[in-house]
Amino acid sequence: MNKRKTAFIFAATVLALLLAVYLLYVFNYIPHARYSGEDFGISSYISSRDADSDGVDDQSDILASAKDYVSTAPKYKSKYYAGGYPDDGCGVCTDVVAFALRGAGYDLMELVNEDIYSHRESYDVQVVDKNIDFRRVRNLNVFFAHNAEALTTDISRIEEWQGGDIVVFDGHIGIVSDARNRLGVPFVIHHANPYQARYEEDILENRDDIVAHYRFG
Repeated sequence: MNKRKTAFIFAATVLALLLAVYLLYVFNYIPHARYSGEDFGISSYISSRDADSDGVDDQSDILASAKDYVSTAPKYKSKYYAGGYPDDGCGVCTDVVAFALRGAGYDLMELVNEDIYSHRESYDVQVVDKNIDFRRVRNLNVFFAHNAEALTTDISRIEEWQGGDIVVFDGHIGIVSDARNRLGVPFVIHHANPYQARYEEDILENRDDIVAHYRFG
């Protein structure tokens, strides 16, 4: 094998390895450095509400409950549950939000159902079924538009993104984490597919489909 061919193979191998590392990093298989809001001079938002009267404000409760839910390592599986909330260790993206709010004292299943009956014209729901309606991203986006504070979708305005906020993408949803990347952009607590490396990921900078950003607490 001549030197030119050897050099080419070596260069191609190095490039392939660099590309592999880059892709593993982008898709969060390689952990990203984590920072807090304090590292950027950002104070944590504290809600004035405490729906479940547990001594913890709603915003903090939503964040903690989202983390508690994903700590159970739910398996990604979309199915119907007669009781609405998954009870078999499975779930999808909307369940992260539903269990986060449930832990703060809000029954999203009932709340979405009530909002659908109050604003039928806003929802694309042909047959109302409270057991599944609150587990659809499009319905949650309408519900939060009616009942939460709408905030910026510009991720460069890092001080306006707080742990416990809700972020809606095109066909996906999650809870904003209190962990941030090296630029101060927050991670997202979410459940997108069965192949995720972890449930709390640095994804906002790689998404171009942010639909909305809400604060419910």
